[in-house]
Amino acid sequence: MSKVYIITGTSTGFGRALAEAALEHGDKVVVTARKPEAVAELVQKYPDTALAVRLDVTNDADRQAVVSAALEKFGRIDVLVNNAGRGSLGAAEEFSLEQLRDQMEVNFFGAAEMVRAVLPAMRRQRGGNILNLTSIGGQVGYQGFAAYCASKFALEGYSESLRNEVSPLGIHVTIVEPGAFRTDFAGDSNMRAATEIDDYKPVIEPIRQYLYGNAGQQPGDPRKAAAAMIQAVESSDPPLRLILGADAYGLLAQKRAASDQELDAWRKIGEDTAIDGAEVRAVGG
Repeated sequence: MSKVYIITGTSTGFGRALAEAALEHGDKVVVTARKPEAVAELVQKYPDTALAVRLDVTNDADRQAVVSAALEKFGRIDVLVNNAGRGSLGAAEEFSLEQLRDQMEVNFFGAAEMVRAVLPAMRRQRGGNILNLTSIGGQVGYQGFAAYCASKFALEGYSESLRNEVSPLGIHVTIVEPGAFRTDFAGDSNMRAATEIDDYKPVIEPIRQYLYGNAGQQPGDPRKAAAAMIQAVESSDPPLRLILGADAYGLLAQKRAASDQELDAWRKIGEDTAIDGAEVRAVGG
């Protein structure tokens, strides 16, 4: 049976690739963008199964309108894909508070509010899938990406807790963590830090050269990523985390090895902080 998708940010990148793949798969898709004309060709190609709706994920009226349009047109919402977002590059100290807030507003609050907007329909259905696209930067903090990683770490924590709350209702949550893919991540939407501080250039400049110098040469194929996401949605037991790309797996393996080593080195000191004779219980009961 075909599914009804809402995908945020479908004008380019992962969102566009997934919208095309889902439509080719025979699903129905609400394709969203801040400028609906950017996705008009999808509706022309799939007039019965694609619906274009304007969406700025930071705008509550837009969010509610998308959900209403999906229910009116297709009668249900089976899959929400929170793809819309933006990157940033610069040392943590170089970003202004306004920039940090903007980063969180799009990447975290916009996604969280889209989740809240679709959950009433999914709860009534007693089923659905929520895919929150973060990044391997949602698990691994890297120099130059403090603002970006903060927003993605936040969405990952939100998603883990959300999964435990909604799984008894038949709703699945999957965090999608891509590595380097050929999208417009390094394009004009990528936020540059408000200032540059010379002390940070030795650690930031190599990252800047990598990010902007390798645009269009990243190893990941968005079309293959889209196929993997559809496979997760179609699975009876979708993963909590869907990591995409050998580079992403490599970074995570390095972090886990270092984390395990540090955990072992400091465990005795950390455990000895309990009050003498106190009963130790698992967090959460």
